Amino acid sequence: MFEYFYHEVIRKTIIAFGTLFNKIEIRKKDTSGNTVSILEVPLAYGPTQKFLARLEQSPDLNKPIQMSLPRMSFELVGINYDPRRKTTATQTFLANNILDKTDIKKAYMPVPYDIDFELSIMTKQNDDMLQIIEQILPYFQPSYNLSIDLIENIGEKRDVPIILNTISMQDDYEGDFSTRRALIYTLRFTAKTYLFGPLSTDNTSADIIKKVSIGFISGDSTKSPSRELTYTVEPQATQNYTGNVVTNISTDVEIDDILITVDNSSEILEKSYITINNETLYVKSKENNVLTVERGKYNTPISIHVSGSGVNPITNEDNLLIASGDDFGFSDSFS
Repeated sequence: MFEYFYHEVIRKTIIAFGTLFNKIEIRKKDTSGNTVSILEVPLAYGPTQKFLARLEQSPDLNKPIQMSLPRMSFELVGINYDPRRKTTATQTFLANNILDKTDIKKAYMPVPYDIDFELSIMTKQNDDMLQIIEQILPYFQPSYNLSIDLIENIGEKRDVPIILNTISMQDDYEGDFSTRRALIYTLRFTAKTYLFGPLSTDNTSADIIKKVSIGFISGDSTKSPSRELTYTVEPQATQNYTGNVVTNISTDVEIDDILITVDNSSEILEKSYITINNETLYVKSKENNVLTVERGKYNTPISIHVSGSGVNPITNEDNLLIASGDDFGFSDSFS
């Protein structure tokens, strides 16, 4: 059942999250408002308890040696499946290997997971803490999209929303005058990323016919035909292979519905095909965000689709990734 694969998706997400906070500065000013010093706040991966223990053990952390404040640390604290972004488990997509254009990779659609992070900020002075916080919060409303190259060899880049969930504050200022003060702010984030399964090589699509021409002649003699016709057909994919989701349906779609409301129809063209789960639909027209469609095209099963399901357009990119077994419209008849 299982085979070895490792795309380093979680590792890349951790690194990308950390890079968001590695250029934060604190500036000290004199009474005239002139900047007298600039300190780049150090950032490390690790649990907050480790740094707090280090604070208690050191008699003086103001010296420019060992560990000093301010300081930031972050760590991964949870991984949870996100059913709201679920796609059909058996749906696959094809992609070209960017290192070898003739090597086509096939994979199941990625699985949505939420990765939880905690960012801890530790300072001695309240003004230092406020400087750091104000350099972070304006970017999260409450999310910030971070572009991550999840699988490099097929160029699978995705915008991963980083959502700021909560902010908690702690002022550890108990004890006598020799006790060191530590202001601690904890920010909890969620990264909505995707995990990919193994990639298999699928070279069968290299044998797909990219264009077909059929000639017809009629008459008493082939040397002097009374009529000559040529039909040219280019392959058209009957399903989405790239996995691109341009919008989501905003209401449930029943079996008999021919009007579908989506969140944003700007990237859906009239007289084009789309895929919702395993059903292919033809978009006859659209008005605002309401699509008028023909259901069950290319003999795909007409199904019920729940609100939030992704809408995948069938484009020229899918035509280039046609898999073996897709008749790409050549089963249609004409007279």
